[in-house]
Amino acid sequence: MGLEFDRKDLKSIADYSAQIARLRESLATRIVGQEAIVTQVLAAVFSEGHCLIVGVPGLAKTLLVRSLAELFTLDFSRIQFTPDLMPSDIIGASLLEEDHAGKREFHFLRGPIFSNVILADEINRTPPKTQAALMEAMEERQVTAGGTNVPIDRPFFVLATQNPIEQEGTYPLPVSQLDRFQQSVQIDYPEAAEEFEIVQQTTSSYDPSLQPLLTKEAVVELIALTAKITVPRRILDYVSKIVRSTRPESEEAPQFVNEWISWGAGPRGIQAILSSARSLALMDGRTEINAGDVHEMAFPALRHRMVPTYHAEAEGVDCDAIVKKILTEMPDSLYKPEECERGDRPGFLQRLLGRS
Repeated sequence: MGLEFDRKDLKSIADYSAQIARLRESLATRIVGQEAIVTQVLAAVFSEGHCLIVGVPGLAKTLLVRSLAELFTLDFSRIQFTPDLMPSDIIGASLLEEDHAGKREFHFLRGPIFSNVILADEINRTPPKTQAALMEAMEERQVTAGGTNVPIDRPFFVLATQNPIEQEGTYPLPVSQLDRFQQSVQIDYPEAAEEFEIVQQTTSSYDPSLQPLLTKEAVVELIALTAKITVPRRILDYVSKIVRSTRPESEEAPQFVNEWISWGAGPRGIQAILSSARSLALMDGRTEINAGDVHEMAFPALRHRMVPTYHAEAEGVDCDAIVKKILTEMPDSLYKPEECERGDRPGFLQRLLGRS
């Protein structure tokens, strides 16, 4: 599953892999630690997927997105979601205008959604009617205004943030919209050494500036190259088995899934794992994904597509723990937990959340 690579493609993959390494180095001057989080967000960007970033206040969620936007020569819009935000504040509105001849016509005034990178800050602070304004744009890369379909310039991806603590006055995202996010990334508190460095930087005159490293054309080519990364048939079957194992009452589902999950991941779960795994392979300079890529991206791709039962919540079992158990018990025995030193380590956010 994949396309043939010519010499030009192989050279482009090697060159872009080196450029992405430099991009990460530049990003590290402003974002301390959080390497796994940066990897997951970049994996979404280079496969033109949408990403939901979940974390308590002060963990640089917004700063991460803004810094990434500075490293690309892409149009960037920040939308601060509030309870009084209207759909027209996002997609735009048709206004009646009069020309010099006195003729009146409706003209569509484009909203902030017409950008390449959208920062949807605190997306769960606005009512479902406004949240739904994003749905068509996220899925179809277009909006409907005045009976006309208005395409959105590519590349296009929504990077949304969400605070999981304060639930008063918030509106949980509907399942249909959660499924449109390729990944749900959970940011936990930094390690002690990282926090010390953060305090040193933010309480001094240190103010690093970022220069664009990837042009719009380069990002478009990166996305096209990512789609060509080979997916071996055995890996495709493996991912399919993983996702099907999350569905209770299915043939592949183990007994603990029937007890802990009331609703499993759909086909988009398979697509999300493969798309983001392809990005990992490209960032590493490879032309083919492997099982390690799948294991690393299974957590952010599946945790928001699974609905735990009350029994699981009562036992303190979250979706990450279920995904880990599924991977561990797969008959292929490919998963080695020690190889995945990522953000799925037990932390404050995972103890707080069973589902993002």
